[in-house]
Amino acid sequence: MNEVLIEVNGETLLLDPAGALWWPAEQTLVFADLHFEKGSAYARSGQMLPPYDTRATLARMEALITRHAAARVIALGDSFHDRDAGNRLDTYERETLIRLGRGVEWIWIAGNHDPSPPSWLEGKILEEMTIGGLIFRHEPLLLPAPGEIAGHLHPCKNITRRGRSLRRRCFVSDNKRLVMPAFGAYAGGLDVRSRAVRTLFGENLLAYLLGVRRVYAVAA
Repeated sequence: MNEVLIEVNGETLLLDPAGALWWPAEQTLVFADLHFEKGSAYARSGQMLPPYDTRATLARMEALITRHAAARVIALGDSFHDRDAGNRLDTYERETLIRLGRGVEWIWIAGNHDPSPPSWLEGKILEEMTIGGLIFRHEPLLLPAPGEIAGHLHPCKNITRRGRSLRRRCFVSDNKRLVMPAFGAYAGGLDVRSRAVRTLFGENLLAYLLGVRRVYAVAA
């Protein structure tokens, strides 16, 4: 796969086309906004979606953990779609999460959807975490925050190719901070041109769109 290397606050990071962030120097893999059990939450309100989003997301996560040989995993909040989502996991999904958590140092960042992630999870549950020149949190600060790696906004960008309009999830960065795309199968998106995204960054803002096998850097 064709990943893209960028610098954020002096740290070299790799943007994986699958939508995860790999920090080679720290052997750390980062996921944002997994939203486990969003499908079952929608089903409760009468919006019937195939109930396989959690299992599909877990399979993609495990493949990336294996491919990168990660020693540490950071989940940037909203890993669970709501406070009861952990109770809706089936036995296989729960056992998979426990097994993956025992294989690496796992950090769960609390999000607005899951301020108190399930206590049975392996690893640590934190509000935010600082490593080297980076600080990992769920929701980006409205003030300048060099080194911030955040999720929450689910950035996307529309592009036109051969007369067709495509909407792709993307990373967004100005090399001072970075907002990650949502990794969850059913997570939605916020256009990078929205005020909520644009006001976080300086002039050198780029969107890094997720393709099938590569990441594309384009003007945001």
